[in-house]
This record gives sequence, C-alpha cells and structure tokens, in this order.
Amino acid sequence: MNIAKEEAKKLIDRLPDHATWDDIMYELYVKKKLAIALKAAEEGHVLSHNEVKKRLLSL
Repeated sequence: MNIAKEEAKKLIDRLPDHATWDDIMYELYVKKKLAIALKAAEEGHVLSHNEVKKRLLSL
C-alpha cells in the first residue's frame, strides 16, 4: 500500500471518535507542512535565527 495512504490511516485512527472532517483535514494539513519543513531542513534550505532577525529588521 502507498506510504502516504498508510500514514493517513494511522493519523485518522489516532483521532478521537468524535473527530470532524475539519479535524481530519487540519491534521493532514499539519502533517504535510511538517514533512515539507523537515525535507527543507535536511536539504539545508533554512535560515539561522540571526539571519531571519536581520532580514525582518531591514524591512
């Protein structure tokens, strides 16, 4: 079975029985965003705290 499908099933199974469609969609959205962020970090596409601070202060 597809890894994404398996992960989605596990995520849904961990939710409470009274979970709504919105709860499910939120959890899937957060999981996807975290996966994207972790991949970016692994590939070195991140900024240091000081670099972010410098960029924000220069606006």
